[in-house]
Amino acid sequence: MASMTASRLHTASTPAHSTVWQNKLMNECRRRGFRAPNFQECSDRRGGRTAWSSVVEVDGCKHQARFWYDGDWVNNAREDAAEVALQRMGVVPSPPGPHARLFGSISV
Repeated sequence: MASMTASRLHTASTPAHSTVWQNKLMNECRRRGFRAPNFQECSDRRGGRTAWSSVVEVDGCKHQARFWYDGDWVNNAREDAAEVALQRMGVVPSPPGPHARLFGSISV
């Protein structure tokens, strides 16, 4: 079962990771007059390992990351959740569905 934990994990030991989507989300929240996004990490014990994901709350709406990550890559879960939030806010386009990638486009 997944559990929530504090949002500052691995701060001292984690190598520097990209925060591009988190920064874009922070800037968009500022532009719209929203409070800063609130990230929460959640963990799920899977066999001998723990998988991590993230949820970000923006203006009262929670957005779950699409994927689960190894503990060394918790920041990727935050980036994933931030990207999902920006897509749902209409700031960046959502990726095409799987059918578009599998079959491509048809030209007439």
